[in-house]
Amino acid sequence: MTKMRMAGIMLACASAWTVSAGANAQGLVYEDLLELFADWREFESPPLLEGAPDYTAERFESRQPAFTALRARLDAFEIDAWPVPQQVDWHLVQAEMNGYDFNRRVLKPWVRDPAFYKTTWTYRSDVPAHEGPTHHAVVELWTYDFPLSAAEQRRLASELAVIPPLTRQAKVNLTGDARDLWVTGIRDIRRQGNVLAQLAETVGDAASAELATAIAEARAATDELVAWLEAEASSKTGPSGIGKDNYTWYQQNVHLVPMTWEEEVRLLERELARAWSSLKLEEQRNRHLPPMVAAGTPEEYDALAEDAVERIMRFLREKDIVTVADYMEPALRAHMGSFIPEDQRHFFWITAHYDPAPLFTHFWHWFELARMDTEPHPSPIRQGALLYNIFDSRNEGTATGVEEMFMHAGLLDDSPRSRELVWILLAQRAARGLGSLYAHANEMTMEDAGRIHQEWTPRGWMKTEEELLIFEQHLYLRQPGYGTSYVTGKFLLEQTLADYAKQVEDRGEEFQLRDFFDRLNAIDSIPIVLGRWELTGKNGLVTEE
Repeated sequence: MTKMRMAGIMLACASAWTVSAGANAQGLVYEDLLELFADWREFESPPLLEGAPDYTAERFESRQPAFTALRARLDAFEIDAWPVPQQVDWHLVQAEMNGYDFNRRVLKPWVRDPAFYKTTWTYRSDVPAHEGPTHHAVVELWTYDFPLSAAEQRRLASELAVIPPLTRQAKVNLTGDARDLWVTGIRDIRRQGNVLAQLAETVGDAASAELATAIAEARAATDELVAWLEAEASSKTGPSGIGKDNYTWYQQNVHLVPMTWEEEVRLLERELARAWSSLKLEEQRNRHLPPMVAAGTPEEYDALAEDAVERIMRFLREKDIVTVADYMEPALRAHMGSFIPEDQRHFFWITAHYDPAPLFTHFWHWFELARMDTEPHPSPIRQGALLYNIFDSRNEGTATGVEEMFMHAGLLDDSPRSRELVWILLAQRAARGLGSLYAHANEMTMEDAGRIHQEWTPRGWMKTEEELLIFEQHLYLRQPGYGTSYVTGKFLLEQTLADYAKQVEDRGEEFQLRDFFDRLNAIDSIPIVLGRWELTGKNGLVTEE
């Protein structure tokens, strides 16, 4: 029954892509959009310079006519008569092109942001692509199984070969004056050196001559870049934020969040106040209950984590929250974590050592990635990750939204003090996002934004471990809108749920939460405002005059 029902939803959604709309005045149909999308993605990946992606100013200038031609092809479409899902796909292509244009004109990570040149990644992101701007030749070390086969050694040596020419290029391209980005970005490149040193130790004497040479050359190039960045750091004195007007344009035209900088400030202030006040009301209600006790041993943590997984999966099935696919529980179990000594826990693992369930609901992320891996969307435009983190309102907003939604739907009824953790999680996300807004407005430094993040996280739980604070505020300064996406996306998700539920009620039908989440999943990892359009027919996009 479950599989048949889910298959029906997927078939209904897929049909929107198999029926072409009529041609417009220029004879362009949906299949022409797919052809344009393929051409666009091929263009977006830059040509090589000495074996590394070319981010030089000359490359951008020489390729601008080709980009202009792609934009003209996109603008030639007349889509008003197309089925909504096909119109949505057109807007996705437009958003990506807007993202390229914004990066070229304003963000310029290859000019302003040393962390852009980080190549080695040891983990898979919990969202469709790595958070923040990354170059086009990153090395995903987490995809390798050690010890390496001969073929994998060759692959790794080939991939690592990008580091020396890319670091040479970085010393030419990095002419920006964004002090916070520059100084903090050095940490990312230095850590790459540590990763490469650990890689050399891991492969050891089993490494081929080719791989050993590639690792050694990559380490030397990384160390040289760190030394150069440190030598240049004292000359960097400028702001790192992009300013309110640029921030608003970027949110509305790239990430498709229909809010201004000022509106996001008001929303995050409201959610921060709501989280703190709700926490205190929960504490008042629970004042006669025993306090929560954090896991003190690996065995205690493992028992809590196992119980949390079982509770969540049982809740999703028995309460008809979503159709549970076979891949969901394994995806959650792969990220249960392990015991961390108290003096080493950062914010999120502090909460998890009391009760992992609130944090594990945020791991909805891993359900989404497993779905994308095993059930790719019928539209090629929605298969894989959208560029420039355009997915953030959908993926981060939904993962944050379900924390509170599932609490209200009954997940934590048997553990009242766990409700306190949900409000603490929301307060932390609102505080860090609020700080990031002021940093992008250049009204605060990254350090000042971090103080809001620290001071307005309840119970002092952001004061225990500095690395998380630096990582998060640095990311949000590098990627405008990401720091607020958890809360703005949550708001847009709640708006979508409200609109959908009212329409169901107005039709005299019974509302089923499972239908809402199943349809949202079938639409896939696109900006939530576009998901709302498909679900309700309400187009909330901000359109330029």
